[in-house]
Amino acid sequence: MVLDKLGDSLKNTLSKISKSAFVDEKLINELVKDIQRALLQSDTNVKLVFELSKNIKERAKEKTPPGITKREQLIKIVYEELTNFLGKEAHEIKINKKPTQIMMVGLFGSGKTTTTGKLAKFYKKRGYKIAVMQTDTWRPAAYDQLEQLAKEVGVDFFGIREEKDPVNIYLAFEKKLKDYDLVIVDTAGRDALSEDLIEELNKIHSAVQADEKLLIISADIGQAAQKQAQAFHDTCKVTGVVITKLEGTAKGGGALSACAVTNAPIKFIGVGEKVDDLEIFYPQRFVGRLIGMGDLESLLEKAKEIVTEDDAKKMQEKLMKGEFNLVDLYEQMKAVKKMGSFKKLLTMIPGMSSMNLPKEMLDVQEGKLEKWRYAMDSMTRDELEDPEVMNAERIDRISAGSGLTIAEVRELLKQYRQSKKMMKMFKGEKDMSKMMKRMGGKIPGGMKF
Repeated sequence: MVLDKLGDSLKNTLSKISKSAFVDEKLINELVKDIQRALLQSDTNVKLVFELSKNIKERAKEKTPPGITKREQLIKIVYEELTNFLGKEAHEIKINKKPTQIMMVGLFGSGKTTTTGKLAKFYKKRGYKIAVMQTDTWRPAAYDQLEQLAKEVGVDFFGIREEKDPVNIYLAFEKKLKDYDLVIVDTAGRDALSEDLIEELNKIHSAVQADEKLLIISADIGQAAQKQAQAFHDTCKVTGVVITKLEGTAKGGGALSACAVTNAPIKFIGVGEKVDDLEIFYPQRFVGRLIGMGDLESLLEKAKEIVTEDDAKKMQEKLMKGEFNLVDLYEQMKAVKKMGSFKKLLTMIPGMSSMNLPKEMLDVQEGKLEKWRYAMDSMTRDELEDPEVMNAERIDRISAGSGLTIAEVRELLKQYRQSKKMMKMFKGEKDMSKMMKRMGGKIPGGMKF
């Protein structure tokens, strides 16, 4: 999960509100101090933290609207102020002209080339024709790295290995670029924003006339992000920022908040090492995940990328009839695996991240999915479609074929029966709210329908 420590601190702070008998000035002061401590530990700018604290205190004096409790109002105020703190709203890049051109800028080690590949994959999944271009003539491995990423993602690559002038590289392919919806130009970096880098960026920008200039910043630089963002913005008028490596640092709060208050809003965040680990930065969704409110919108978007509308319809029809077999369980497991780790998915489900499930438990569940997949690969089609035919002899054969113990195969069959039992509860239901009511009238997080 992105910013684990900050998220855990904020969730623990908000849990104090839920457990309090009533809300008074003492509780509000404790709450604000806890939030200050959590943000400062994540390397957030002190001045910004105190500004946020002041806003929360002022709004806590507001009259409670009808229909909600003072506790609920206070949690809502914290959520809204944290969202405003991180930029208030998303700044999406629209592909309105052909070709739309994005120029990637930043210092050495920020992750420009990797992010170029991720951005190409992000828009390719949305149906656009993409090309990436390597104009970094300083870093020897830059050409090969982006060429390999382009091949992995399945987009076209342009570059000239021996050319030392980035403008010449761009001009050599300029006419071909008209065939693409989106062109992403990866530029060179330096250890610092030096005069020669400024000059090079100005030249390549004059040639490209990019629609978007994205500054790539590594989250582990913390508060230094603000100075870096402002310097690049003053130099080449960057239109947005991409924060990388958010999943591996405690300093991410500094990078996020510092950039959000400049004239260069955060447009994307990198949340992992895989080529799919890039997200549009939605402050509301991000804060929702941080404080345990979940992010169902992003979860549904991930699901739509993995499961086609036709597949979803077929599954719905099966649920309506109360049908469910191991083939269905197998397909669900594959889809979940593609969507990311258990821990990352749980942060998107309201209430689940606040359960603080041990990492070891989640790792065990991940391991079980792999093992169960091996077991299903060792089954016949008849066994997958009708698991009720399973007997001791078949289980022994599957165990030997998959390398699993008999107990592990039986555990899979137990999981199948539990899943099938739950699916039967939904038989004939079209209304999701009614389905949830059958399970006790609540969704994860304790919210009632």
